[in-house]
Amino acid sequence: MKTLIISVNLGELDYQAHVDEFIMLAESAGAEIVSHIAVKRDRPDAALFIGSGKVQEAVLLADSTDADIILFDQPLSPAQQRNLERQFQRRVIDRVALILDIFALRAQSHEGKMQVELARLQHLSTRLTGMWTHLERQQGGIGMRGGPGEAQIELDRRIIGDKVRSLRDRLKRVQRQRGTQRRARSRGNIMSVSLVGYTNAGKSTLFNALTRAGAYTADQLFATLDTTTRRVWIEGAGQVVVSDTVGFIRDLPPTLIAAFRATLEETVQADLLLHVVDAASPQRDEQISEVNKVLGDIGADQVPRILVYNKIDEAGYAPRVERNEHGTIARVFVSALERAGLDGLREAIVESGQIAGNNAFNIENIQSE
Repeated sequence: MKTLIISVNLGELDYQAHVDEFIMLAESAGAEIVSHIAVKRDRPDAALFIGSGKVQEAVLLADSTDADIILFDQPLSPAQQRNLERQFQRRVIDRVALILDIFALRAQSHEGKMQVELARLQHLSTRLTGMWTHLERQQGGIGMRGGPGEAQIELDRRIIGDKVRSLRDRLKRVQRQRGTQRRARSRGNIMSVSLVGYTNAGKSTLFNALTRAGAYTADQLFATLDTTTRRVWIEGAGQVVVSDTVGFIRDLPPTLIAAFRATLEETVQADLLLHVVDAASPQRDEQISEVNKVLGDIGADQVPRILVYNKIDEAGYAPRVERNEHGTIARVFVSALERAGLDGLREAIVESGQIAGNNAFNIENIQSE
């Protein structure tokens, strides 16, 4: 689908990195980018976000390049989206809707599809009024995946509300099943480890290297949506349950975080988080901060964690283990692709399990006194 991208610089220091990431998102959704227009503003225009002059310039560019769709790298209000679609006479998709679309494209399991559908419906419920009256003959494509095309105009909030309630009830049942499985693991004193990190940091490659599993990996954003769990024997720790989870990204839509709560529960309830970082990314510090922010949002900020700097083969680092001022392992440098540094990572998991075991033993002693 021929796509015009509009990126807006609101004074961010990392504006170019933001643009590059959005282009990757667009390509992940299957967009054929025919042109790109950059707009600098102090603040968004209330009606059109980029102002009427820039809109007219962008309309001419869209017409001359035969663009089918307009992608905005910022979140738009429902009114801004409707106003822009009237100007362009084309579908306009913002950052939030694009991420939702990629999730719809990637979801494989029944649970994953339910979670994406819940987030999509919640997003759609705020954008019903006159949303596609001027686009009735257009169907499918980016921003419409998983939905019924032009028939969406016939949906009303009551129908969406019923669907949302039904999906929430079904996801609660999934959450209870996951809780039962976790309690069974807990009774068996099996340590649980969850891999978290920014999208495309190499979590699934590391998961496969640790567990010898065959989880899907690709050099693309959100290659993994469905949580994959495997048991692995680690000398000194015994049986360990390792989970590969969905990747995070800056400005992750709140509806997605809420919808994926059943999946992210694995992260909240883990004994240890391995926060996988792309060591070769110039934005790695910002990406660490974004992941920490989401972990705080879902209530996982108190779970013990170790930073795992992956892709050291690209960054030019040697495998190593770094400890903090208390002597505890805080950072491990690995290459999941070349399987370098994995012994140090296993050592970190064992040590963390021993610390957790000692803490539990001390708590039990205090309670029994």
